[in-house]
Amino acid sequence: MTKAYIGIDLGGTKISTALMDEHGAILARAGCETEAATGQDAVIARMVDTAKQVARDGGKADLRGIVAIGVGAPGPLDTKLGVLTAPPNLPGWLNVPLARIIEEQLGVPAYLENDANAAALAEFHYGAGVGCANMIYVTVSTGIGGGIILNGQLYGGTDGAAGEVGHTMILPDGPLCGCGNRGHLEALASGTAIARAARELIAKGVPTLMVELAQGDTSAVTALTVEIAAKRGDLEAQRIIDRAMEYLGIGMANLANIFNPDMIVLGGGVTKMGEMLFAPVRRAVDRFAFPIIAKTVQIVPAKLGKDVGVIGAATVAVLHG
Repeated sequence: MTKAYIGIDLGGTKISTALMDEHGAILARAGCETEAATGQDAVIARMVDTAKQVARDGGKADLRGIVAIGVGAPGPLDTKLGVLTAPPNLPGWLNVPLARIIEEQLGVPAYLENDANAAALAEFHYGAGVGCANMIYVTVSTGIGGGIILNGQLYGGTDGAAGEVGHTMILPDGPLCGCGNRGHLEALASGTAIARAARELIAKGVPTLMVELAQGDTSAVTALTVEIAAKRGDLEAQRIIDRAMEYLGIGMANLANIFNPDMIVLGGGVTKMGEMLFAPVRRAVDRFAFPIIAKTVQIVPAKLGKDVGVIGAATVAVLHG
């Protein structure tokens, strides 16, 4: 009989849950709004309900045949203890033993992992990284996160906190990052950073199509606004993206020089820009990484799309089960 696993991707706004087999095929899926403001108990109840739903839809209503449950969640967290320590997008959650609670309520072994690390495991085992030994996954979205696979194993570091790619230093005197420091990669190349650069430009009175696209509302400018303007030939928007992607490329060159991976997999909403992102990133890696490393490393798009989080959570279950 096919082994089945449940993955729960807990986000600040949405919960995505899936029943998956050991080959990475999704057998059933469910989801709901997180509604974080309703509190810890209510959110966990929704997680449990979606797990029961996918088990039922997958023909395993009594949860027999479910080998394990994996939960991908935003950090900081303690993977060894299965504890969410203080996630900023889940207000009021402090040292929550989430894995134990899920396990007690569903009667199935449960394991907790940082969501970016879980996504890295998904791409490594079932996505773009299949066949690699050393792979780095980087998600470029509202923020920038990552996961590191070395010799086929997730590298968590001493405290399980490795892979904070977005908080590597690029410009010491650069823009303020959400973490409180300046010049981090996330503050220079994330979707949030691209939008901020555009709003700052508009505030200076520089003529740009981005104003028209935002219907004159500067606060409505997003990274997508900048992308659309750039694709329509707006030189200011093109410069913003080129600069952000060069910074991203510098960050990837740094990772390449440190880890000498087979592959760096880029995912997240900003990568929908396609070659507008990948071309300058690859150029920067060619320029700033050691030649032998630059020649080896492949910079490729992620393959699993929106499913990467939930497949990643289920992959955690597969690896523990």
